Amino acid sequence: MNLDLFLSGAILSPVMLTGKVLAVSSVLYLIAGLGLGYYLGKGKSLLREFVDLMVTLPMVFPPVATGFVLLMLLGRFGPFKDLIGGELVFSFEAVVLASFVAGLPLVVKPVQAAMGGDLRRYEESALVLGKNRFLAFFLVLLPNIRKSLGAGMVMALGRSLGEVGITLMIGGNIIGRTNTMSLEIYNSVFSGEFEKAAVLSALIGVMSLTIFISLKKLSAT
Repeated sequence: MNLDLFLSGAILSPVMLTGKVLAVSSVLYLIAGLGLGYYLGKGKSLLREFVDLMVTLPMVFPPVATGFVLLMLLGRFGPFKDLIGGELVFSFEAVVLASFVAGLPLVVKPVQAAMGGDLRRYEESALVLGKNRFLAFFLVLLPNIRKSLGAGMVMALGRSLGEVGITLMIGGNIIGRTNTMSLEIYNSVFSGEFEKAAVLSALIGVMSLTIFISLKKLSAT
């Protein structure tokens, strides 16, 4: 393997971008995954059904089509452009959004499923004993759903690592700015740079294995 290629900006740039995206996405997954999973696991209502549909949709809707919808909503002529303070697409934030949308259902669903049954009774008991909902959540519920949360984080980060369709639509695959490792593999194969594609594929494999082992141990503690 060509060491100069391995250390070149052509490899390091998408690797560093992907690492930053995963770092930001993991924080967002933790916050939104817990919040939405807790909310959706509390019962049924029309609003919860709608939120559940919106969260779950990226799992069954084609990624490119999901990216197109986001592009229409957040792009130059999108209805939410002013709400977010300007155009979001073709930026680092757009890449993070693509990663977040793609992986979020994989965090929310395990947490939502874990929130049912005995956990509701545990929460009610904690409230009867004088704990507020904040303390009941962190002292009673969270320790009991940590394995489900860990499994969801593994799947979500793995999904984010391989995300292409949504990122391509709203990130733009701009070399040096929004070309993640997965997109750069596509670019390399398209341009005939198979050695570069092989290096990036190997790195993604190592990162995937590291994510799996780390979060597997975390969820088991």
